[in-house]
Amino acid sequence: MNDESRPAPALLLAKLGPRVSLKEEAGGVLRAQFDGETLLLGKFSAAALRRASELATGWPLSGVGENDAPEEKELRGLVQRLALHGLVEYRLSRGAGGQDIVVVEPQIRDYRPSLQKLGANRFVLSRFAYLRRRGEDLVLESPLAGATLRLCDANVASAIARLATPRSLAELRNEPDFPGEEFLALLIDCKFAFASDPAKGLRAGEGDEDLALWEFHDLLFHVRSTNGRHANPTGGLYANAHLPQPPAVRPAWPGPTIELAKIADTSESAIAALLRSRRSERVFDDAHPITLAEVAEFLDGAARIISRQKLSEDEGEEMEIAARPYPSGGASYELELYLAVDKCDGLERGFYHYDADRHALVAIAVTQRQLEAIIDDGQCAMGAPRPPQIMITIAARFGRVSWKYSGFAYSLVLKDVGVLMQTLYLMATEMQLGACAIGVGDIDLFSRMTGLPFHVEGAVGQMAIGRAAAQGAP
Repeated sequence: MNDESRPAPALLLAKLGPRVSLKEEAGGVLRAQFDGETLLLGKFSAAALRRASELATGWPLSGVGENDAPEEKELRGLVQRLALHGLVEYRLSRGAGGQDIVVVEPQIRDYRPSLQKLGANRFVLSRFAYLRRRGEDLVLESPLAGATLRLCDANVASAIARLATPRSLAELRNEPDFPGEEFLALLIDCKFAFASDPAKGLRAGEGDEDLALWEFHDLLFHVRSTNGRHANPTGGLYANAHLPQPPAVRPAWPGPTIELAKIADTSESAIAALLRSRRSERVFDDAHPITLAEVAEFLDGAARIISRQKLSEDEGEEMEIAARPYPSGGASYELELYLAVDKCDGLERGFYHYDADRHALVAIAVTQRQLEAIIDDGQCAMGAPRPPQIMITIAARFGRVSWKYSGFAYSLVLKDVGVLMQTLYLMATEMQLGACAIGVGDIDLFSRMTGLPFHVEGAVGQMAIGRAAAQGAP
């Protein structure tokens, strides 16, 4: 393609999200209105308020420069605040007022696209990227991406497909329907594509050696079944309430029946009694919080390493085992416990890792806002009137499982989480403590608190514990 036929550079525009509007109030105060809610955005100059109306149709995001007008800097700050609350989207368009190439829908709250200059590399599509139909739209997604791309140009899908093999920028420029360098820069910024290094190979060249341990379906399931790295609705939304509810008890099969109650009586079994007395306690007694001694006993009984050894595997590989009181797929024991402490007699409010080998709590420095966020998330997920006294996050060192297993590595992790949750429940019941498993957590928040990439050691489960105020529901 020659210079004359090459399309004009595309513009990256910031635009208010669907159903979001701005309202100016007295004194230059600006508020965002959305879904019946309002958000205070702050006070702005008259010049910035005049320009803010451009966000309804699209405000160009140019590079930050020393010569930017004051209102330009104010608008950048406004866009960042809107993005923090998921109220802005971005569009890559063919000039002001031109056709959209893609709409960038942030999946992480503070994500903001940045179009960097491209080098003389060869570029290839990430093995984690996938195209799918969403309603009447075609979208490009990836568990690694900070955004979803909604395709608006019919040529974009074919341009993406050509990146299945490494291509140089010169080769791509010669394609008649190439959307432009800005589009490729956006793919790289969102981690839909990356610069290929032939010496490493496509799998290892994805970004780091830890990603090489993940299979596509496992990483996608991890990200989409938790909170923090996508903007999809989650929770008890009753999205299928228009369909008949399946019965709580399965209808009996018509075959011959053997009445087991007449054969064996477990009423004298201590473990059966413990299992039957287990409850999910969502309300805790803040006047008499759990004690540090009880936390020590709880962790010792349920999660402490009880033996270490090395075993030779069938394939000749040697694997180190650090066994705990619960079973683990392949004896991987990949799960770690992190405690967000709100109230505990003898233990300062903070965030701790449980060192199962030394049977010790190690303090991790986090901000007060992060600590409050993870505790508040737990309270919200339980529907509890007060915060939990201690929020336990179960994290997985994924490589401990995927180093050995293929095809079902993440499935094994989730099975291990279920086993550990029941172990924690039974230990709490034995100690007459309250406990409540929590269905979903924010993996991006946990990553920020620990500084660990979400795909290296990430949150896979949560449980609240404390002194129960009253019996909860089973």
